[in-house]
Amino acid sequence: MYYVLMLTNSQLPKWAYFVIATLLMVIGLEYVWFNFSLNSNHQELASTTASFKRQVVEFEARLASTTAEKDQIFSQLTEEQKETLSLKRKINRADDKIDELKKITETDPELLQKYSKVFFLSENYAPKKLVDIPEQYLYDNKKLQQFSEEAWRFLENMLKDAADSDAPLQIVSAYRSFGTQSILKSGYTTIYGSGANKFSADQGYSEHQLGVTVDLTTTGVAPTTLAFANTRAFLWLTNNAWRYGFVLSYPKGNSYYVYEPWHWRFVGRDLAEDLRAENKNFYDLDQRQLDTYLGKLFD
Repeated sequence: MYYVLMLTNSQLPKWAYFVIATLLMVIGLEYVWFNFSLNSNHQELASTTASFKRQVVEFEARLASTTAEKDQIFSQLTEEQKETLSLKRKINRADDKIDELKKITETDPELLQKYSKVFFLSENYAPKKLVDIPEQYLYDNKKLQQFSEEAWRFLENMLKDAADSDAPLQIVSAYRSFGTQSILKSGYTTIYGSGANKFSADQGYSEHQLGVTVDLTTTGVAPTTLAFANTRAFLWLTNNAWRYGFVLSYPKGNSYYVYEPWHWRFVGRDLAEDLRAENKNFYDLDQRQLDTYLGKLFD
């Protein structure tokens, strides 16, 4: 204003006043337009900000809803996964049960029966299939010996591992038929009379007829003698035979026959391991207990 008054009081041409007035008017108009634009921008910014805030609120609401829905879906999925896993376990247990039942139906039930004066095998009984034992494992390689095909792999592994442990084993006798046992018992009876009953089974009562029993000895020891109990091979058997499913049928103090350290029967690794853990013998168990191991006999 000061400068305007000075210009008014100064001696200027009229056209200069006109120019100045025009400039002032333009400046004023620019100022008014600037304020209008500024206010308009403020209003637009405020409107945009409010709209953005509304969108943020809506987004947060949708996000919360989506999160809740996701959590619900995840919870449902977790429950379904649990149900699926539970169903799979039930199916697996059912499959295992079916497999076990199948094994039981396919496994000769006689193999875990308590013979030796308890059960009787008829003269018509014979193992499903027998294999010839290689001569390298025989005490007398001129005499054919046979063993159950299903149990042979367990016996062979035991013989190999015993040899590798410097405790070589030789098979004196394996499978014996009803007729062979009858001839053998008759011979013993002729020599020993009724005393033969203490160490020899009658035909039909011998574990050898099952095809899963062997009489063992080792190098330099006469077969079926108590001397075998004092050998490294017998000690190895005592500590390791259970690993291959074999147990000593007639230990000291049994109520069937005299102590026979050479007489070993295959009963499956599961049963042999349990007998060892419980410090029991095969004939200590009830037949119903023995039958529960039938499905695992050749596992």
